[in-house]
Amino acid sequence: MRARQLEVFTAVMRAGTVTGAARLLNISQPALSQILIHTEAQLGFALFDREKGRLRPTPEAFELYPEAERLFAGLEGLRRKTSDLRLGRAGLVRIAASPPPGMSLLPRALRTFRTEHPDVVLRTHVAPLAAMVDLLRTGDASMALALDDDLPPDIAVEHIGTTSFCCLLPEGHGLTGAQEVGFSDLEDETIISYRSQTRPHDELDMAQRRRGGIFAPQIEIDSSISAAGFVRAGLGVALVDALLPWAQFPGIVAVPLRDAPGLPVSLLTARDKTLSRAEEAMRKLLHATPLVET
Repeated sequence: MRARQLEVFTAVMRAGTVTGAARLLNISQPALSQILIHTEAQLGFALFDREKGRLRPTPEAFELYPEAERLFAGLEGLRRKTSDLRLGRAGLVRIAASPPPGMSLLPRALRTFRTEHPDVVLRTHVAPLAAMVDLLRTGDASMALALDDDLPPDIAVEHIGTTSFCCLLPEGHGLTGAQEVGFSDLEDETIISYRSQTRPHDELDMAQRRRGGIFAPQIEIDSSISAAGFVRAGLGVALVDALLPWAQFPGIVAVPLRDAPGLPVSLLTARDKTLSRAEEAMRKLLHATPLVET
């Protein structure tokens, strides 16, 4: 029994008449009758006895009906699923992010995405850049948000925006009331910042070299979020990205860094992989979402 024949059989069993079944399937009565006759001819036995314009199911029809109903429900589910996938209403979006965009841009984009695509499953990873590249290559993430745009050739880079740097100070520090602070204001401070051979470190180092100095933090970090606890513990002041929502962290104050360099915010994808419709919708939404909530 083919899919269309299954539909007709199930509709007739439900409706009890050709007229009602044709209405359920939105087809003409003659077309439905022909499909039903052809189905019975293929099966080699009658499914219905014709009595005064009504169809009375045969014992064979009653025997087949529970299985046919189950298969029909599965077919309907499959059609809904394919329709949802075509319209980007269902599926799976796998996205990775480093902590700064993962705690600022991404949550706001996901909030909008969930409103527009409530049936799509979201799978997120918060990871450093090297791990995100591995996730993209293995397919465990379809896209990633990073504070870098210098990636290997097999990783495609799309510019999302540009952020800057700020200085994290412990509450009560003498500079917390300043509109901004510069490198010269921090010469006597213990500096907490990114380790060498990372994009944020390189940008800060180039900015310091333009002043004739060298950027050499005494406490190095891999991720800016770890600086919050260090500053709060009194270990020093931190030069970190301005994208992470520092106001959420008690005990510290974020002050803009004077003459700070820019830091790219990028959307990464693997060049050898294609985004699904749902993932493409997420990609467009990430481009449309402002870096800073207004």
